[in-house]
Formats: sequence, C-alpha cells, structure tokens
Amino acid sequence: MSVKRNEFIQHLANHNCYLHRHGSKHDIYQNQLSKKKTTLPRHPKLDKYLCDLICKQLEIPKM
Repeated sequence: MSVKRNEFIQHLANHNCYLHRHGSKHDIYQNQLSKKKTTLPRHPKLDKYLCDLICKQLEIPKM
C-alpha cells in the first residue's frame, strides 16, 4: 500500500514537523517539539511502512 507524498507532508505539518532543508535526493524534516530530524524521499508515492518509520523517528503518531 502506498501514500501520496503530499498527504504525508500534510500529516507531518499537522504534528509540528516542518521542512528543515532540501538535500540532493531527499528533504530533511524536523519535529519542532522534539528537535528530531529525518529524511523524506522525493517520490510521488511512499510506502506505508516507510511512512510509519518516519513517524516513529519524528516521534509523532502514525498515519
């Protein structure tokens, strides 16, 4: 199962995560509250398992 990248970015924004900077092939997002950072690939669709791992790294609820 996959998740659209825009929907996942909206989920991140709803949980106080924002774009920290652009990398060469990934974007780096940071949680404002916990200061945790992680990378987000620039694919149009993301695997649900990958989204769950990113949420865990940023310490926010899963989608």
